[in-house]
Amino acid sequence: MIANWQRHVRSSPRAQDTASALLLFAVSFPGSLYVGAGSPSPAAPWWTAALLSCVSCTALLFHRDHPRTALALTTAAAVASAAQGRLLTVLSLGPLMVALYSFALRTEHNALRRSYALGVAALLMTTELIAGPADRPLDLKTVGPAAWVLMPTALGSAVRLRRAYLDAVRARAEHAERTREEEARRRVAEERLRIARELHDVTAQHLALANAQAGTLAHLLRGQPDQVHKILAGLATTTSAALRELKATVGLLRHEGTEGTEGTVNTEGTETTEGASSPTAPGLARLAGLTASFRSAGLDVTVSTEGEPRQLTPAADLTAFRIVQEALTNVTKHAAAKSARVRLTYSHDRLTLTVADDGGTVRSAPPTPPIPCGGFGLIGMRERAQSVGGRLRAGPRSGGGFEVRAELPLGETALAIHETASAIRPCPGAKPPSPGR
Repeated sequence: MIANWQRHVRSSPRAQDTASALLLFAVSFPGSLYVGAGSPSPAAPWWTAALLSCVSCTALLFHRDHPRTALALTTAAAVASAAQGRLLTVLSLGPLMVALYSFALRTEHNALRRSYALGVAALLMTTELIAGPADRPLDLKTVGPAAWVLMPTALGSAVRLRRAYLDAVRARAEHAERTREEEARRRVAEERLRIARELHDVTAQHLALANAQAGTLAHLLRGQPDQVHKILAGLATTTSAALRELKATVGLLRHEGTEGTEGTVNTEGTETTEGASSPTAPGLARLAGLTASFRSAGLDVTVSTEGEPRQLTPAADLTAFRIVQEALTNVTKHAAAKSARVRLTYSHDRLTLTVADDGGTVRSAPPTPPIPCGGFGLIGMRERAQSVGGRLRAGPRSGGGFEVRAELPLGETALAIHETASAIRPCPGAKPPSPGR
């Protein structure tokens, strides 16, 4: 029975308040019966002390929802008890102290808590000075009531600050946990997007070249069999390079610690970190071999350079190579062109890269059948340019053909833009408005 009652009290705030009020009445009523011998007021009957204690303790039943009302009633009862010449002790002021603690705990404004506490202390000290016993020392009439009033106020304020601090710590911990999870998901999404882009660049170029070379081979077998061996050698080189780069790129998926990290790659010909490349990563230094592979497929590629060539960052160098590779692959796959031009223009702070085809007549070898829907070529090139702080435009030329134009920063400008882009990175997987080619 007693155990059930205790469990009910612990689980019910109203039961806790009722039990506290009964205990305080059992303490405050006997404590308020003491009357000083030198009190100027006539002795009040005992039932007035019981009534005032009952009012104070009953007011505590509402201290959770109406702390100001509870504080006002307990203050009025304490002042009335002091006006009757009764001694203000810690026992008689028990309900008032609990009301002050509850008020301080539930009031947000510090100034309001201080003003209420000082006002209650002033009322009690003034009443004690006027109606208190004459033989009672002055410090007990002033310091005593003030101490019993200010102490629960300070305690309630401290508990409130402690709870606010714990809530803030808990909120920061939850926010940090959510941030870590979101960051992990973002990095995984970025890594998947980067792997997909790398696989697209590797497979699209080599498969398009192999397809074109196979078509040329079939055409030459009928009319020019003496050139078959040259085409076969080029086809073997193309497929070997495709397998090598595909193996290096797929090795990323098997690399330990890749998931959830940003760009960790230990492969041949791919990046090792976001914005960097491995020592064997392709760059503009391999542009001659790239254009030669397209010439073997029947596309005449010319390369021109304007300005003084400057050193690119590893990320910009890889990006420039991949853009040229993808643009020439698109010419091979989608255009009825016999030639393409690659122009590199160096300025003091950027490299302007232009790849254009002539949009001419149909080649002797049959072209690759058109893709039924938009691909990811232009999307990947644009994402690569933006990843190093550059920009890319692509579209039909006024004189016929198609042109891809990319502007990539150089030197310190590239590093500064890349750091800014890394700090403020767009949501991975966002699709640009223009379709791929």
